Amino acid sequence: MFEFISEINTESGSYFISSAALLIASFTSLFSVVNPLAAMPVFLSLTASYTDTQRARTAKKATVYMFGVLIVFLLIGTYVLTFFGISLPGIRIAGGLIIMRAGYAMLSPEDSGKKLTDKDEAAALVKEDISFSPLALPLLSGPGSIAVVIGFASQAASPNDYLINAISIVLVVIVTYILLRLAPISEKYIGHTGLNVMTRLMGFIVLAISVQFILSGITQYFNISI
Repeated sequence: MFEFISEINTESGSYFISSAALLIASFTSLFSVVNPLAAMPVFLSLTASYTDTQRARTAKKATVYMFGVLIVFLLIGTYVLTFFGISLPGIRIAGGLIIMRAGYAMLSPEDSGKKLTDKDEAAALVKEDISFSPLALPLLSGPGSIAVVIGFASQAASPNDYLINAISIVLVVIVTYILLRLAPISEKYIGHTGLNVMTRLMGFIVLAISVQFILSGITQYFNISI
């Protein structure tokens, strides 16, 4: 009797630890690639003429659109790849290369780390609603974050994994909204240089994630156990 109860407790404890580890890993991976810290200066420049109410509404709409894009690719991304005959190792390697490019750019935010080109920013300034484009796409849920989400789906072994990944997306969306709302305050106290430092730190993490994606794709394709 006691052995049975002990066995149940051990299994439930192991399940909780593995679920928590997956949640932390998926959250940190996605947050690093989305990198809302790098999006804050762009958000401020695009909404320079907005009132606080308009900024809040724009941030809310952009993060809702971001959630929709990432959830859609989490649910159907692997089916789309299967339809086009793209293998999961292939998408992991391709996604890793995309993320690596983004991470390398983040290491030099003053030069190549801009999330939008000057032309895109100029075009956005004359738009009435910038919440979907360019904020949600490609600023917050661009190719890198979409590749990460598809990678999540490709590694999901059960509905519980999909649920945990969906929760991580929700958490990233919430944190992104909070950071966008705090952008004016952050600019005042942290400054442009402080944001660049944090972006560089994120860039190193993103590069590590991209290498892991590529190694995962190679090992799976060649059936290599590490």
